[in-house]
Amino acid sequence: MLCHLAVSASIALCVAGCAVNTATATGRFAVTAAPLSPEGATGSVEKPGWATRTYSVAAANPLATDAGLQMLRAGGSAVDAAIAVQMVLALVEPQSSGLGGGAFLLHFDGKTTQAYDGRETAPAGATPSLFLGPTAQPLKFIDAVVGGRSVGVPGTVRMLALAHQQHGRLPWSQLFAPAIQLARSGFAVSQRMAALLSTEKQLQRDPVAAAYLYDAQNQPWPAGHLLRNPELAAVLQRIAEEGPEALMTGELAQAIAITVQSHPTNPGSLSTRDLATYQPVVREALCFDYRSTQLRVYRICGMPPPSAGAIAIGQILGLLNHTPAATIPLKNGKPSAQWLHLYTEASRLAFADRAQFVADPAFVPAPAGNWNSLVEPDYLAHRAKAIDASPTGKSMKTAPSGNPGGVPLAYAPMPDQPESGTSHISVVDAWGNALAMTSSIEDSWGARIMVNRGVGLTGGFLLNNELTDFSFTPVDAAGKPIANRVEAGKRPRSSMAPTLVFDKATGQLVLSGGSPGGPFIIHFTAKTLYGMLNWGLNAQQAINLPNFGSLGGPTILEQDRFDNSTVQALRARSHTVLEVPLPSGLQAIERTATGFFGGADPRREGVVMGD
Repeated sequence: MLCHLAVSASIALCVAGCAVNTATATGRFAVTAAPLSPEGATGSVEKPGWATRTYSVAAANPLATDAGLQMLRAGGSAVDAAIAVQMVLALVEPQSSGLGGGAFLLHFDGKTTQAYDGRETAPAGATPSLFLGPTAQPLKFIDAVVGGRSVGVPGTVRMLALAHQQHGRLPWSQLFAPAIQLARSGFAVSQRMAALLSTEKQLQRDPVAAAYLYDAQNQPWPAGHLLRNPELAAVLQRIAEEGPEALMTGELAQAIAITVQSHPTNPGSLSTRDLATYQPVVREALCFDYRSTQLRVYRICGMPPPSAGAIAIGQILGLLNHTPAATIPLKNGKPSAQWLHLYTEASRLAFADRAQFVADPAFVPAPAGNWNSLVEPDYLAHRAKAIDASPTGKSMKTAPSGNPGGVPLAYAPMPDQPESGTSHISVVDAWGNALAMTSSIEDSWGARIMVNRGVGLTGGFLLNNELTDFSFTPVDAAGKPIANRVEAGKRPRSSMAPTLVFDKATGQLVLSGGSPGGPFIIHFTAKTLYGMLNWGLNAQQAINLPNFGSLGGPTILEQDRFDNSTVQALRARSHTVLEVPLPSGLQAIERTATGFFGGADPRREGVVMGD
């Protein structure tokens, strides 16, 4: 049954300042402002959580969730459902993900967990100086984003085709039917899409996007407007009939390359050859053991690099186990100041390692020869000594990176930059297959350029700006290279953190989850895991918890969610506390004694459906 949400009409869009981190020779950072919110906050709607018996699908928009449910009811697998969901999201949530972006998909087939990497790559023409201006200074973020310069080779469709080849049950073409029908007949613009469109300043400069998303008076379409996308319908039909090559070669590839290369003010180098030669990668999932406060041992699995998500989450959870965090319960249903102190100190250590080490493994070696060295218990025990865990302990404010390899560091730490819009899908099917998939076009509305073949149909699809996830600065002041610098063919570092959790003793799936949210994806997901595995909350209760974290500098709390005494207690511990909107988009599905229970973030439009 399709679930319709009445999203609050009051819109509270975040216009927080962009965080500026200054890397020093020691790897420490001085962060002086709040991070740019990945996507604007658009109100909150209470969600009940949803219990199902046989299968379950959670996604960021009810129309997308319903598309996945249709596939599950037709006998489809978790991968089948996710593909149907993603194609509808490309239509109804274009600000976050779509055909022109990338994705990470974590899949469990009852025995093996696979990590599908559909992350974008830098075009062959990209160089380390891509985001440096005429005076060799980094461009302003928005100047780098808007236009063809920031567009990476999109990988979502080819990655999904590979996963379908291995785990699909329904015909590929069938999975596109819901999105094609909605694109042709139209869908009601959601409250969230309308709110984000109303505050967007750059998109209207693109003539294709302007003709599709704005009326004759150049006003953005309001919530409830019936919006049709016949160009996207035609593109989806082609992909349904011909497979991913319809997008990555031929007429569509030419349209993508021309759109990027002919941008009037900020052209890029992406070519038809870049598109034709792109290949997704199947990686070994990054998994680690985690002992909860109930002394139950879980096996937590996520994406390895180029994603930093699983490593940072593993570090934060592991570091907390070397502090008194396990003895600190929720206070009035929220994390206490003492627990938040420990969590944000662990965050600083994790984000220092993230800035120092994580990049595309095809270009940068893992410390100590293995990415799991960063979540190894002895290493985390040593790192945890930097946390003042006493009852009145003070914040370290900034943290240096560690060195699990024990050798001179070859790279400089990366200065902080904004990371932005994404969408998350979780599915469990009737055969016990489970997946967690996070997809993205990076910033809200991506590079603000829409691809249209020019055959007389309105609409199209947006292209990503994922190359801005690379370091704008290729080297530090001493000339030492930054691991996540731009290089041709390289995949930019990501914070996306699709996560599967298993019972270590039985191997049984415990939960699937993840979130959008730029670098705060790490904190949104870690919060949900901690709440479920340690505080005994169900998926919806854990998602509902206030958001919080640190990216290496200030302690950042979700606005209007913590009482003043908590804020003052943190400040008394030398924390610089900032309260800003943190609109996560969490989805999670947990196994229960009678089937499954799913939760969706009240801060966005997602729902869970199943039978």
